[in-house]
Amino acid sequence: MTDAVDRAPGTREVAILAGGCFWCIEAIFQELRGVETVTSGYTGGARANPTYEQVCSGATGHAEAVGITFDPAVISFADLLRVFFTLHDPTTLNRQGADVGTQYRSSTFYCSSEQEQTAREIIAEFEAAHVWRDPIITEVTPFNQFYPAEEYHDDYYQRNRSQPYCQMVISPKIAKLREKFRDRLQA
Repeated sequence: MTDAVDRAPGTREVAILAGGCFWCIEAIFQELRGVETVTSGYTGGARANPTYEQVCSGATGHAEAVGITFDPAVISFADLLRVFFTLHDPTTLNRQGADVGTQYRSSTFYCSSEQEQTAREIIAEFEAAHVWRDPIITEVTPFNQFYPAEEYHDDYYQRNRSQPYCQMVISPKIAKLREKFRDRLQA
C-alpha cells in the first residue's frame, strides 16, 4: 500500500483516515460505492514497519488508520469525510469509546493541498452545523508513510461479525451508515 498511497493509478485518489480502531473504519468504507480498496495500517508515527502490538503500546506515535483508494468521479474526498465525521466521534482526544490511546486519535492525513483544504472546510461545515456538542479536535496532518497492518486485520468485520466487539461496536456503525448514507452504498 505504501506505493499505492504515494501514486494511485489513473484517476484514482487515496485518502488516509484515522478514527479509532481500524476494524471499524475499514468496515464502513468498504460499503461505499466508489471505494475500491480499504487497507488497514499505521501512520503518523516515527517507527518504521511497526507491528500491531507496538502500535497498541502507544510508543510508536502511529495511529491505527485506513488507506482508501477511491474513484473521485463516483465519490468525492469531501463525501468520504462527511461519512468519516458522521460515523466516529471527532471530539474526543485519543479515544473512541473504550479504545483509549494516541493510536486511536482522530486524524486526516492529507495527500495534497487540495485534501488539506477540503478537510478544513468539512470540519468547519460540521462545526457550523453543530453536529457534535463538543468541538472537533481531529488532526489535519500531512501524510508521510503508511505501513499496512498484519494480514489478519484484513476484512476483520466481514470475517468476525459474530464476535462481541464486532456486534457491539462495529455493527451499530454499519447500521448508521446504511441509514444515513443509503444513496452512497454499493449495490
